[in-house]
Formats: sequence, C-alpha cells, structure tokens
Amino acid sequence: MARIAGADPNQQGLFHSLFTRIIYALTKRKVGRVVMPVKLAAHHAKLLWGYGQMEQSLLSSHLVDAALKDLAQLRVATLVGCPF
Repeated sequence: MARIAGADPNQQGLFHSLFTRIIYALTKRKVGRVVMPVKLAAHHAKLLWGYGQMEQSLLSSHLVDAALKDLAQLRVATLVGCPF
C-alpha cells in the first residue's frame, strides 16, 4: 500500500483538477479502474503529463508487434513485483 493517498481532484486548482479528472477517466476506460500509480502521479501535473506521454508513445509505436509488447510488459512487471 502506498504511504501517501492518491490525488483528489476536488482539492486541486481548476486546471490541475480538470486535467486530473480527464486522466482518471481515460485510465478507467483503459484499465477499468484508476490504478494507484496514476493517483500518485496526479499530485504533480508535469509528472502526470510525462507518464501519459510515455504510455501514449508505447501504445502508438508500431515497430514491435503488440503481442510482444504485452509480453515484455508482463515480464518487466513480474521482475519488479508490480501487480498491474
């Protein structure tokens, strides 16, 4: 369990709150729920933006087959002990 709570959009400024809500909605659509790494990254807007850019570049890259990318993600998650 994380030592800090996830970011609450109701306690953020107007722009940061809107950005966080959009990212939360996109994460819910993709994963089915808002995962803790996204909630923690939402405390800092630039970090959340960079996290989103990394995910988007991974999804839009067509140099490697999608099945191989999924297999590599699963292997890395297993190595580092990530439950996602």
